[in-house]
Amino acid sequence: MNIAPTPLSRYLLCAGREIHCMDWAPATGAPEALPVIAWHGLARTGRDMDPLAAHLAALGHRVICPDTLGRGLSEWSPVPEAEYCFAFYARLATALTDQLGLARFHWVGTSMGGALGMVCAAGALQGRIERLVVNDIGPQLATAAVDRIRSYAGNPASFATVSELETYFRTIYKPYGYLSDTQWKLLTESSTRRLPNGRVTPHYDPAMVMQFTHHPDDYELWEVYDRITAPVLCLRGADSDLLLADTAEAMRGRGPRAQVVTIAGCGHAPALNVSEQLELVSRFLQGA
Repeated sequence: MNIAPTPLSRYLLCAGREIHCMDWAPATGAPEALPVIAWHGLARTGRDMDPLAAHLAALGHRVICPDTLGRGLSEWSPVPEAEYCFAFYARLATALTDQLGLARFHWVGTSMGGALGMVCAAGALQGRIERLVVNDIGPQLATAAVDRIRSYAGNPASFATVSELETYFRTIYKPYGYLSDTQWKLLTESSTRRLPNGRVTPHYDPAMVMQFTHHPDDYELWEVYDRITAPVLCLRGADSDLLLADTAEAMRGRGPRAQVVTIAGCGHAPALNVSEQLELVSRFLQGA
């Protein structure tokens, strides 16, 4: 049986900013496979990708799960209006993959991480990203969903206890679908920050929502999408309010002509933590 080792926690200086990532080595005895960049969503951290990373590492992939600038254990930007945007995130991704010596690799991105994957696959990392998985994100977003996300992401709630924060996460991330109690606890503990007054809050810089105010066209990506040459798999939560069904359908017919799979029992965005979802991703990355 192939057993993936415990991942390494690493800190790299990328474009002048310290970026944290979890580095999962491929399991001993597994056949060699291309590395995978697994990039999380807007207000989340790379630890969301633990179940996917463990699954792919057991199949022979090295898996890198970064914390985006301003999230998790990565540095917060000193110039948020300029750096919380896809142009700078793409610079970070390029520097990260260069430092890790990744010449060719796959990319799996949830929500914002998938949009960044599209930007990179059509730009700075074109020809290096072999296959791209975008998890409940497309070249066009539903305005109502963006407004919903901004309403909580830009003004993160605070709580007296971590248990209360977990209850909050279970509410706002209910559309993720099934998570075990252990997975909810990991999601909470890996994205908790204690404030100077002793209360706890989600572990990100609230200024990261400046992407929407200072870079309002960042998520208008049809032109970018049409330039992608790598094969694309789009996973869409059946109840998603962010990636609408007609947008996903349009992705089938233009640009890289994505393979689109609808995930029952999820909204925005499937958690990539159950066997059906994990196998969809791994089969696609293996060319099946």
